[in-house]
Amino acid sequence: MSFTLSQRALNITPSATLAITGKAKEMKAAGMDVIGLGAGEPDFNTPEYILTAAKQAMDEGKTKYTAVGGVIELKQAIVDKLAVDNGLTYTTDEVIVTTGAKNAIYTLCQTILNPGDEVIVPSPYWVSYTEMVKLADGVPVIIEGKHANQFKVTATAIEAAITPKTKALFINSPSNPTGTVYNREELQAIADVAVKHQIMVISDEIYEKLLFGEAEHVSIASLGQAIKALTIIINGVSKSHAMTGWRIGYAVGDATVIKAMTQLNGHATSNPTSIAQYAALGAYTGDQTAIATMKQAFGERLDTIYPQITAIPGFQVDKPSGAFYLFIDVSEAAANCGYDTVDAFATALLEEAQVAVIPGSGFGTPRYIRISYATSLTLLEEAVRRMKNFVATKQH
Repeated sequence: MSFTLSQRALNITPSATLAITGKAKEMKAAGMDVIGLGAGEPDFNTPEYILTAAKQAMDEGKTKYTAVGGVIELKQAIVDKLAVDNGLTYTTDEVIVTTGAKNAIYTLCQTILNPGDEVIVPSPYWVSYTEMVKLADGVPVIIEGKHANQFKVTATAIEAAITPKTKALFINSPSNPTGTVYNREELQAIADVAVKHQIMVISDEIYEKLLFGEAEHVSIASLGQAIKALTIIINGVSKSHAMTGWRIGYAVGDATVIKAMTQLNGHATSNPTSIAQYAALGAYTGDQTAIATMKQAFGERLDTIYPQITAIPGFQVDKPSGAFYLFIDVSEAAANCGYDTVDAFATALLEEAQVAVIPGSGFGTPRYIRISYATSLTLLEEAVRRMKNFVATKQH
């Protein structure tokens, strides 16, 4: 028997990240020595104090359903975190805890978008933004961030893309895949445009704790009451506390939107896992030194491999200010090695050099690859050596 899929399902663009990761896993299972640089997660285990909080929750019988939008203690901890870290005042009615930050964005899109509504998505973008908009019958409107401007889009470019159908705008700082961080002045200009045209800002701040050098995280919602009223903050504990598998994220903003999101999730996911919620509560209320330890390790890796990467002929990349990715223009190297596309170049890197990278086409920028330095320095340096040898061998 054959089934007809919905147009919604047929319109989904397959994830470039998952495709490469899946092939790399198959090769590893076949006994090949593959180095995966595609992981969007810290390679550290969840800190011990968080594991203890989860165990305590289990021992105390906190293994039942909770409120759909999260336990009140965790919501309050999120409110307290936003006050301390971001200078923002919210109530627990303005918080929904979700099954990862991804679920928060998906649920938000389903809640706010009607067919034909447009959402401005700066490119390069995280692979799921455009698909989530499309799944809610919205229309992603892509505006390109230029390499010369560290991939950041300007308020002028945003305003030029606004139409009567524009409903929202994505801002991701620090950015996946580029590691770019918007400064206060840039965000203020964007906030002024959003307020002028009364469009929602979806501010994805999941990498806010992973900053290097003099970079400062500024939440756009902190730039005045007018922009705060239009902003939905997306965040979670996955990247900051090495808790990707626990699947705890959250959205914070207008109480009416948050209530609607909660009602939607009541029919979709119900509550996030109770034990994971108490682990996240432990993450926010316990010792925060583990964050600094991870950040230091990522910074050391970046400082070590950045000059090695830039020494590969045809690899061009600016040193990022945040997250744990390098977004590298390899179009020159790909052409010099005889490949028509960067996707083909990335496939050959995996098959012949056994290094898994993510093609930039999935992020809306086909000249690039993304590599993650959330893996050991030993493996990173070996991967760079393999890529350098691959390019040297293939060059015409």
